Amino acid sequence: MQIDLAGQTAIVTGSSTGLGRACALGLAAEGMNVVVNYHSSKEEADGTAQEIIDCGGKAIVVQADVSKEEDVQRMFAACQEAYGHLDVVVANAGLQADAAFTEMTLAEWNRVISVDLTGQFLCGREAARVFRRQGVNGHSKSAGKIICMSSVHDEIPWAGHVNYAAAKGGVKMLMESMAQELAIDKIRVNAISPGAIRTDINKDAWSTDEAMDKLLQLIPYGRIGEGEDVANLCVFLASDLSDYITGTSIHIDGGMMLYPGFRYGG
Repeated sequence: MQIDLAGQTAIVTGSSTGLGRACALGLAAEGMNVVVNYHSSKEEADGTAQEIIDCGGKAIVVQADVSKEEDVQRMFAACQEAYGHLDVVVANAGLQADAAFTEMTLAEWNRVISVDLTGQFLCGREAARVFRRQGVNGHSKSAGKIICMSSVHDEIPWAGHVNYAAAKGGVKMLMESMAQELAIDKIRVNAISPGAIRTDINKDAWSTDEAMDKLLQLIPYGRIGEGEDVANLCVFLASDLSDYITGTSIHIDGGMMLYPGFRYGG
């Protein structure tokens, strides 16, 4: 089996750093043109794009706040202007604003919901409109692929992070509902639900030996995930190898969803 994404185009939101960056690099390595999106860190986004270009790929950088409709539409227009078509959207952009439930402000709640959930709605809706117009073409067996970046916290409750967990639970149902509605148009929609992956957003959980030992108690497989792990799954879902998969959340977590506290009888 071979993956062939050469000549296809992807928008990867929040791809200046972290999982978005890993996915952008992974897709580019398979020959895709990439729209590198960022919210505030142009220097890091330029770095992602330059790494793609240095390896012989094509990339443009577009600033956009995914929680703003006009920004999302401008990003998709920039993609069409640069490449003339779109094949994959990785709705990755997200953030955390953690607080105890009784101390969480409405602003903290709204900030996370607007980016982590509403942002995926806006990007998914715009992608579906483009894919419907394009239809199935010579690039792929499908008209287009939407990949939502979720989390194990679309299933696992997370005290102290209720805004984030609620957003990711919403992403799961948003993804499934989009997949149900868009399948007739040959548009595939799936979600990647990572567990603990080594990124700057969770650095406190792995940056010391003590923190890592504590984290690994939650991971039966015995190691933290890397950005490359998520990128490999993203490439698979973007390819025709996954053409019969839609409406599915794939947990990539080293077994975190296996409730490791019960390994020894609970």
